[in-house]
Amino acid sequence: MERKPVVIGVAGGSGSGKTSVTKAIYENFKGHSIMVLEQDYYYKDQSHLPYEERLKTNYDHPLAFDHDLLIDHLKKLLQYEAVEKPVYDYTIHTRSSVTVHVEPKDVIILEGILVLEDQRLRNLMDMKLFVDTDGDLRIIRRLTRDIKERGRPMESVVEQYINVVRPMHNQFIEPTKRYADIIIPEGGQNYVAIDLLVTKIQTILEQKSFL
Repeated sequence: MERKPVVIGVAGGSGSGKTSVTKAIYENFKGHSIMVLEQDYYYKDQSHLPYEERLKTNYDHPLAFDHDLLIDHLKKLLQYEAVEKPVYDYTIHTRSSVTVHVEPKDVIILEGILVLEDQRLRNLMDMKLFVDTDGDLRIIRRLTRDIKERGRPMESVVEQYINVVRPMHNQFIEPTKRYADIIIPEGGQNYVAIDLLVTKIQTILEQKSFL
């Protein structure tokens, strides 16, 4: 049987803890051939649009992502081919001219709010995870992060959450939960779920003779 990397999709709303889950999996397999591919890097290039138009971008909508490029890169990584991952520059709201060279690995963690939304992406995954956290916790985490790390005023974060993040979560992100093989409540704080996940991934890797 042809040797093929294992792809683990990790989805969930903004502030759900999906990054913590991703880090926990990564840390458990550090030293092995493992990588993280973030959906956030694959926002569409908007250089053809005037800056005023780019400011209106809804980053929580499926159409904001260049899934064609993401799928193309994932397929190349599955063939053990290196890719040049795009970099998105939020200061100019379009793709940067810089790229990141990514070497293929035996385990690929694909992480992002809408990685389970596109059936073509789901079809490339060996395991699909959805990190399910209550809305009040997600808004508190997002508030804390955006104020501390991004220097945003509280009013701006709350307004964006009410007008964009919450409706987009309910319309597009929450429904993808039904595609998940495993639903993890409370994200990276759920150590029992993380332990079970790691055990399952170990089993898959052993079956493929990666461990």
